[in-house]
Amino acid sequence: MLKAVRDWRRRRILARAAFDEQQWRAVARRFAFVEVLGEEEQAKLRDWVVLFLHDKSFSAAAGLMLTDEMQLTIATQACILILGLDLDYYRGWSEIIVYPAQFVPRHQYTDEAGVVHETAHPHMGEAWLRGPVVLSWDDVAANDMPEGMNVVIHEFAHKLDMLNGDANGFPPLHADMSRREWAQTFRSAYEDFCARVDAQENTIIDPYASESPGEFFAVLSEVFFELPGVLRDEYPAVYAQLRRFYRQDPVARLGRPLEAAGVAVSWSTVARGSHG
Repeated sequence: MLKAVRDWRRRRILARAAFDEQQWRAVARRFAFVEVLGEEEQAKLRDWVVLFLHDKSFSAAAGLMLTDEMQLTIATQACILILGLDLDYYRGWSEIIVYPAQFVPRHQYTDEAGVVHETAHPHMGEAWLRGPVVLSWDDVAANDMPEGMNVVIHEFAHKLDMLNGDANGFPPLHADMSRREWAQTFRSAYEDFCARVDAQENTIIDPYASESPGEFFAVLSEVFFELPGVLRDEYPAVYAQLRRFYRQDPVARLGRPLEAAGVAVSWSTVARGSHG
């Protein structure tokens, strides 16, 4: 009964939505992971975007003039993660806050000695448990990001992870997936990647993935959509798990084998966000 009411409500929203189709097509063309979608998948993504924009509220901060196109750009990237899932995966929160550039949140934490510390570092994005997603528009719109990096995908991957509580790299799995297999696959890959970073290897995958299992999941979700061949080649078992979780196969969409070689990246100026 609840599903029937939900589906009726969604059909009603889609039928009544004032949606700029020309603007949607222009935004969609900016993203390779949208361009490679088939006709049915693009139509499904469009519907998720319409429903997402209806259900979520956008707020501008620090004097930013937030346009419909900017909201559509963020929504399109957020909805690629749930293309094979459902909008309910973004349940339990409603707000997206957009700053014009990197912002400096202040967080307090208490160390083992009971001393309270305050951090104040610039962030590209944040995702809060049962709270908003916060984004820097400069970084959302940047054309000079390293290959495989996408701040919107990163923060919304945290939101999926947080459906189980804190972002720990273990989102709620589908009934046909093995928790043990997921844990073993990600633990093995995470330990290997941390060892590579500690050895100062110049990795194609952002070294920020070594910060924690939660950041590993978020960064590898970025790579899954942005550079799927890199993830498939470097960590095929992780690619297989993400393919089952997201119910998408980005490599297959491209219709040709991909290789990791030849992708040049520089992480020296990247200032990642965090979650809370």
